[in-house]
Amino acid sequence: MNLTPKEIVEYLDNYVISQNDAKKTIALALRTRYRRMKLSQELQDEIMPKNILMIGSTGVGKTEISRRLAKMMRVPFIKVEASKYTEVGFVGRDVESMVRDLVVSSIGIVKAEKEEESKEKIENYVLNKIVEKLLPPLPAGASESKQDDYQRLLEAMESRVLSGEMDDKTIELEIQNIHVEFNDTNLPPEMAKVQESFSKVFSQMNKEDNKKEVTVKDAKPILKLEASSKLLDSTNINAIALKRAEDGGIIFLDEIDKIAVSAKSQGRNDPSKEGVQRDLLPIVEGSSVSTKYGTINTDHILFIAAGAFHLTKPSDLIPELQGRFPLRVELESLTEDTLYRILTQTRNSLLNQYEALLSVEGLKLVFEDEAIHAIAKLAHRANETTEDIGARRLHTVIERVLEEVSFSANEHKDEEFIITSKLVHEKLDVIVEDDDLSRYIL
Repeated sequence: MNLTPKEIVEYLDNYVISQNDAKKTIALALRTRYRRMKLSQELQDEIMPKNILMIGSTGVGKTEISRRLAKMMRVPFIKVEASKYTEVGFVGRDVESMVRDLVVSSIGIVKAEKEEESKEKIENYVLNKIVEKLLPPLPAGASESKQDDYQRLLEAMESRVLSGEMDDKTIELEIQNIHVEFNDTNLPPEMAKVQESFSKVFSQMNKEDNKKEVTVKDAKPILKLEASSKLLDSTNINAIALKRAEDGGIIFLDEIDKIAVSAKSQGRNDPSKEGVQRDLLPIVEGSSVSTKYGTINTDHILFIAAGAFHLTKPSDLIPELQGRFPLRVELESLTEDTLYRILTQTRNSLLNQYEALLSVEGLKLVFEDEAIHAIAKLAHRANETTEDIGARRLHTVIERVLEEVSFSANEHKDEEFIITSKLVHEKLDVIVEDDDLSRYIL
């Protein structure tokens, strides 16, 4: 987490082209969180996160910026759509469920870290269980020479299991009833606990038929799950995860413009919109939310809201909620040059993905630079003449260009196929020029 704002922006540059203002704002917000953690507890409690409101059309990089940051920083992160929540008392998702979703995400991260720390123990557990099934232990009182022979056989069997040589062999496993957690975060914590209690009762009642014949290969993931449940301290994991979600969690609240109500609108008092805003307010402002893992305080969770605001304005949100998002940043619409750079300069770009996919069939795909420029130009024109869906337009455009070659790729093994600007124009010009066709095909 100890990255400077400049290092954060440099990392984001590998995945998101342009949008420098948004990158700087989020990088600064994350660095501020790091600075806060270095202060005394008294000051930490006083410093509140500066929530961010990102304004921009779909496909310009709002979600990508937040998602990449969370992945880089390994912090609990969830993306939710504001439009799927309803006011308390109406059928639908309760706004508190987003905080419970964050806790579940945090537990997943911490559990993965603990499994990595205990990787050697888990692997040894799995190996010992499999070897024990393949080579039953000696009876008590065996002679020393037999014990020496058995030890040599044991070491040989271990190396054979590790090398995968025994993967096709069948062993009998006693499948343990590993407790399955119910993570329906829309349920009240008390009801979730009752549901889990019923689950435990039913799993205890179903113990008779636990023995199954499985291959060694299939046994490995089953035993790994069993080892994790036995070797890891779930209580400790839950406590760490709750604390991490409190101090470092990020909730990305997409489509917030869909719950804004214009002053001109007749549905000003629509409970599914303004009511949701009022329910969101205490969560964003800071409150305690009960989860089945414990109570979490939302004071220091960072909220990043995003919306296109085509039909509404940020000022159409209720004033109290507006005040909880002090940092505003507007993302630019994508130009033809930006689309070209997205195709050529981002790590694991769309072009690289298609080249890798078709290489599986033995076909070498090559994009001429002029062809890439043509794809960017036609995608930009389609965005201008129809709905502007930003970089997402590149997916449909490239898919249209590569449809035929992708369909028959297996017939051209060890061949090279060059995508030229002529081919791009042949495939797309007629569609792009016809507005009606563009709307339905691109």
